[in-house]
Amino acid sequence: MPPRRRTDPHAGRAALTAWRTDAASLTRPQLAAAVRWTLEELAERNPGHSTEVRVPPFGAVHCVEGPRHTRGTPPNVVETDARTWCALALGRARFDDAVATGAVRASGHRAPQVGHWLPLAGTDPDAATPTDTPADPGVRDGAC
Repeated sequence: MPPRRRTDPHAGRAALTAWRTDAASLTRPQLAAAVRWTLEELAERNPGHSTEVRVPPFGAVHCVEGPRHTRGTPPNVVETDARTWCALALGRARFDDAVATGAVRASGHRAPQVGHWLPLAGTDPDAATPTDTPADPGVRDGAC
């Protein structure tokens, strides 16, 4: 069952459009809406509970099929800032490049799978499916 939507889809899309047009002039509420909407999109398109994607202070979701984690820090975590997340969601940055530069912190063997689902916003929903290629072999357990 996909997670319940908390962000109005119209507000999320509008905020993401504003980010796409002029990211530097985005207000904090617009940035928050863009991040939350894209996180919800990720969780809907890639349901699961094995990986937590965090974009503090705006939100976090669980995604990627696999064992459910219930206590303490999850073994698979992806964390980044809001502007990097929006760039990833729109395809203006590549996941493996962001991990390599330290803009994204990815830990655990399932964390690189998140990159297979990006970009996701502003694209055809069918285009945001995982590729048939394995995760970047240069990224192991979130090595940055």
